[in-house]
Amino acid sequence: MRADFYLIDKPRFREQPLLLVCELVNKAFAGGQPMLILARDFAQAEALDELLWAFDDDAMIPHQLAGDDDDDETAVLIVPPGVDSADRPLLINLRESCPAGRYQRVLEVVAADPAEREGSRTRWREYQRLGFELHKYDM
Repeated sequence: MRADFYLIDKPRFREQPLLLVCELVNKAFAGGQPMLILARDFAQAEALDELLWAFDDDAMIPHQLAGDDDDDETAVLIVPPGVDSADRPLLINLRESCPAGRYQRVLEVVAADPAEREGSRTRWREYQRLGFELHKYDM
């Protein structure tokens, strides 16, 4: 199991952290990896849904908010809190706690905000305790 932390520092990601999420999704989709995105709240899930349609004119990433009958057929599921979804090997965690479930790799996108950074340190220690291989990238 592996956890990758992407710490936002570049101005374009500072202004719109979900843009980094879109780039990570695009890369995973191009590699044929279905994924879950665990949104912090419903508003963030909707914002990400809209941004995935618009962020790159050349990218067509099949995605939707989780909870429909065709969830298993969609490459990228955006999961708001309170919505159940089947586990997938890859997920992006935008929530404040480590995700439950079975997965092989989790990507943590961490905004430049000091409170976000502190929360990421807590999750780092939890993943470490669970035996994850940990990596950090400054974005």
